[in-house]
Amino acid sequence: MKGDSNTNTIDANRVRRAVLIVATLNFGYFFVEFTIALAANSVSLLADSVDFLEDTSINLLIFIALGWTLAKRALVGKVMAVVIIGPAVIAGWEAVQRFSNPQTPEVAAVILASLGAIVVNGTCAVIISRVRKHSGSLGSAAFLSARNDVLINAAIIAMALITALTGSGWPDLILGVFVILLALHSAHEVWEVSEEERLASKALAGEALD
Repeated sequence: MKGDSNTNTIDANRVRRAVLIVATLNFGYFFVEFTIALAANSVSLLADSVDFLEDTSINLLIFIALGWTLAKRALVGKVMAVVIIGPAVIAGWEAVQRFSNPQTPEVAAVILASLGAIVVNGTCAVIISRVRKHSGSLGSAAFLSARNDVLINAAIIAMALITALTGSGWPDLILGVFVILLALHSAHEVWEVSEEERLASKALAGEALD
């Protein structure tokens, strides 16, 4: 039994270290992509930067879930949901303003930023893949999120190539709206999970559910 306890502790430490590295990588690249997106006039890249905040939130929730109570996790989860919504609203406002006259983004900057995003997301997927069997459904969610992000980054590169051929800003705007909706949905899911944790903590404490 003591050996099992030591093994579980080692596994938990591995998971915490892995998700903290992944969260740091995502949080750092959020600022990189957000800045480049504004300079390149790309709605899709701006929206994709929000996804890095989503991944930061998911991995921080895993980090917290391994040590904090349900009530504390619920509170932090709601804060993270709001953090995701902030940049998504900025990207959404940019998209609304451009519908009357879509701007053509700077293709080279978009492609370079997306290639960097693929490297970051791919690295995160590899890191999480090594520990996800020890972190349950949350670990699987983090791995799938990183893997799917690589596909979104590839879609942005394809959009940039189409933009280069057509000279139109519509492909960037349409893809940007799609990614914004995904980000808002993710924020909603994080909020819902935190609300479930809040109700669960009240139930365990014997408090009346509201």
